Amino acid sequence: MPEHTPAPVDVFAWIDDAERARERAGLVRTLRPRPAASALLDLASNDYLGLSRHPEAVRGAQDAAERWGAGATGSRLVTGTTELHAELERELAAFCGFEAALVLSSGYAANLAAVTALSDRGTLVVSDAGNHASIVDGCRLSRAETAVIPHSDPDTARKTFAAHGGRALLVSDSVFSVDGDAAPLAGYAAACREAGAALVVDDAHGLGVLGEGGRGAPYAAGLAGAPDVVATVTLSKSLGSQGGAVLGPAKVIRHLVNTARSFIFDTGLAPAAAGAALASLRLLRREPERAARAREVADRLYGRLTASGLTAARPDAAVVSVRAPSASAALRWAADCREAGLSVGCFRPPSVPDGISRLRLTARADLTEEEIGRAVATILLTAPPGAADRGTAPR
Repeated sequence: MPEHTPAPVDVFAWIDDAERARERAGLVRTLRPRPAASALLDLASNDYLGLSRHPEAVRGAQDAAERWGAGATGSRLVTGTTELHAELERELAAFCGFEAALVLSSGYAANLAAVTALSDRGTLVVSDAGNHASIVDGCRLSRAETAVIPHSDPDTARKTFAAHGGRALLVSDSVFSVDGDAAPLAGYAAACREAGAALVVDDAHGLGVLGEGGRGAPYAAGLAGAPDVVATVTLSKSLGSQGGAVLGPAKVIRHLVNTARSFIFDTGLAPAAAGAALASLRLLRREPERAARAREVADRLYGRLTASGLTAARPDAAVVSVRAPSASAALRWAADCREAGLSVGCFRPPSVPDGISRLRLTARADLTEEEIGRAVATILLTAPPGAADRGTAPR
């Protein structure tokens, strides 16, 4: 065995200090493996339409794995593109109203691809302050000039474009993942068109919930298929699978195939995930009422919780966000809900742009009235002191 010189110091001692600081602030995050079958009522996942365990989605995954194998075997440009990937892209683009689509391994990778491939050092990227971390990282990796504007503020976007004068694009979530509020897409599109800029919309939380039959927020806003609009989506939320996609004009998709590093240098999406997503997409096309039901459940949760005095933002899609007095209180609240049989999300800094901790509830289309009532009762029963004294959150 070769001899190694002993390390003179603990080079990772700084991690201990950082961990203690997280503990003091109530910001420690831990992995909690879940069993295959759980007795918990799930209001924490992003399974908005309840399709992740639907027999058709599961069968789609099984059939794809049996036909194409367990993995894509390589990047999309080498061996990782199957006929199944191409079929999913065609049907996804047609459903959402866009000319073409490109499937990637995750929604995160899709946002990195869209932002980095459509901008460079000479481009101005205008980014909403409430955008997801994947958009933030895409802006950083693009090396473009990035201007972060106040949340949902088309007027500031317009002024920012006017001060630049060169190639530009605006990027925004369609539905913001923290409070579940919808972006002013019509206002953002108008600001972009006045400036000759492109609009990139992350529709991760809109697909399957908003628009006719769940066709998404760009479709609902009349922007789907426009030559100056690009959308990104995830396959892991409403479609209950895994992966992401970029939707837009065919020439934009061709450009991404040739330039987007998170596409070119990543292994293709596993066939099982593509098969499940395609099966879910076809199910949604056949049962469009699932989208309206998800929004209805969100409204019911919001109405009953705020009527009892909790602070919540009115949902525009399927996310219901309930304010907590502090990060530690939010953590304890979520733990108490879990002990009482309810799984809820817990958002704390740095995941929340305003620094206010929350419980994040998912309004699933398959929740029954009895389950809605049980969830509300559990949240109210476990609410910490100070959670129910401020009324509804302003919008």
